[in-house]
Amino acid sequence: MGKARQTEKLNRGLIAVKVNKGVYLGWRLFGDEEEDTSFSLYRDGRRIAANILTSTNYLDSEGTQDSQYEIRAVRKGIEEPGETASVWNDPYLSIPLQKPAGGITPDQVTYEYCANDASVGDVDGDGEFEIILKWDPTNSKDNAHEGFTGNTLLDAYKLDGTHLWRIDLGRNIRAGAHYTQFLVYDFDGDGKAEIVCKTADGTVDGDGTVIGRAEADYRNETGFILEGPEFLTVFDGMTGRALKTVEYEPPRGNGLDWGDDEGNRVDRFLACVAYVNGETPSIVMCRGYYTRAVLAAYDWNGKELVKKWVFDSLTPGNEGYSGQGNHSVSVADVDGDGCDEIIYGSCVIDHDGTGLYTTGLGHGDAMHVSSLIPSRKGLEVFQVHETPSEHGTEIHDAKTGELLWSIPSFEDVGRGMAADIDPRYEGAELWSSTHWRDGDGGLYSSTGEKISEQSPASFNFAVWWDGDLLRELLDHEYDPETGIGVGKIDKWDYEQGRLVNLLTADGTRSNNGTKGNPCLQADLLGDWREEVIWRSDDSSHLRIYTTTDVTDHRIYTLMHDPVYRLSVAWQNVAYNQPPHPGFFLGHNMEKPPVPAMYYAGKEAAKK
Repeated sequence: MGKARQTEKLNRGLIAVKVNKGVYLGWRLFGDEEEDTSFSLYRDGRRIAANILTSTNYLDSEGTQDSQYEIRAVRKGIEEPGETASVWNDPYLSIPLQKPAGGITPDQVTYEYCANDASVGDVDGDGEFEIILKWDPTNSKDNAHEGFTGNTLLDAYKLDGTHLWRIDLGRNIRAGAHYTQFLVYDFDGDGKAEIVCKTADGTVDGDGTVIGRAEADYRNETGFILEGPEFLTVFDGMTGRALKTVEYEPPRGNGLDWGDDEGNRVDRFLACVAYVNGETPSIVMCRGYYTRAVLAAYDWNGKELVKKWVFDSLTPGNEGYSGQGNHSVSVADVDGDGCDEIIYGSCVIDHDGTGLYTTGLGHGDAMHVSSLIPSRKGLEVFQVHETPSEHGTEIHDAKTGELLWSIPSFEDVGRGMAADIDPRYEGAELWSSTHWRDGDGGLYSSTGEKISEQSPASFNFAVWWDGDLLRELLDHEYDPETGIGVGKIDKWDYEQGRLVNLLTADGTRSNNGTKGNPCLQADLLGDWREEVIWRSDDSSHLRIYTTTDVTDHRIYTLMHDPVYRLSVAWQNVAYNQPPHPGFFLGHNMEKPPVPAMYYAGKEAAKK
């Protein structure tokens, strides 16, 4: 099983949702639970089901909106203390937000705020996830565009809507998808999550304390920030208080090393959580990918940030790693040594901060890392690339970089998806947004067989939603005038070659333009299937949508799978990508591996 990893101690996440035929209920199975663990379900103090062993959900045909439910685990015939839940009237939980007031920038542009990317962590140690939400001003910018922006804000909310704190990153952190990559994780093993991100002079923490010089303003006449100190700060997850601030590594240095000196490629940041020692989580902060790429790994021990290593593509011998990064990052133990590697686009950085390999295929916008071909040992990387080549859409071995198959591209391939949507073929199906020339478009099996000329016109996210093991597609009804859309979930009808809508989340809006992202997708509540957080159309609320389909598949919570949990941690980074587990989850899957784990908090303190 390898080294045991520090893992969150979660509660059962019991949910009860009113449906037409009664009340749907779902709850978590933990990664370390015995196979013979069963469950008893109570309604209003009376047991309505005993020894539930084949699933972690239930349809109570006699349940009402006023019912109260309790779930109890049963081990060796003994019922353990339970957890309770009231009934949702809608297929989503609505969380009220404290929407910030807008403002006006020095170039006289007014802006408002929209709820944007989110992440989760248990900041108070009660076993329930809290939501850390980024507020994006409506004048946020891509690095390639001039202009001032409003400040980026981070908020923390409990699921009942309690607002815990607000961090204002200040005028010296520009707003946009590439600037603020925030990590939410329990880095010191005390059972409570911290928040880590890049800060600057003028950042105000959750206690109202200013980091650095409050009056400093390093914005130039075009709104870019090309001078002034850069910091890395660890914040307390419960209060938002700054715990430690150090200089950000790597510094800007020579802008041309990153591709230009105009504030574009020098300010392309990524971040992730990785268990580089195989047992405890480390912070990995990254800068650059078009040319120079630098990754710096730190441990947080509750008092100090301890630097573990720095990888720099300018270091002699690392030249092949320049220009290989993506607009996203992934983390997994690709070589089977029990320690995590960072999949940095077309290259992989080993757990010790040295280069493992580079494919040399260059930058791309989308990437998926998982067991995509279950008959092969280990993991695969499916990636699309920006520079036209014979390998514009490709899949390679995650351990060695060996190219398995590819199709050519003639333009920038902006999207690509890997998901098991057709049970007639092994593993995941693969498709991309490459322009169809010479028959290169379409839908492919995991082993490279072209199985259809038609592929789903949905490339953004994939989600486990209904009762089977196939994955559904999460997207939006895009409005080109507003650049946003209503969130939706579709299923691929593989026999008819078309999408069938399962959910249209009326009253919600997607994020990040054509990317069509939700605020977050993760296994947050209920059984192993995933929840989706969309913002309301006026950003007054977040809505957590959950499935109400009964399934007879029993799988432990995906948040106890190491690869999936770290996917949720990096999901908000740059161009959001959907999470994947470290095992194949799909039609004809094998039983998932049992994770080697120990719980953070008191158990972590004993180690």
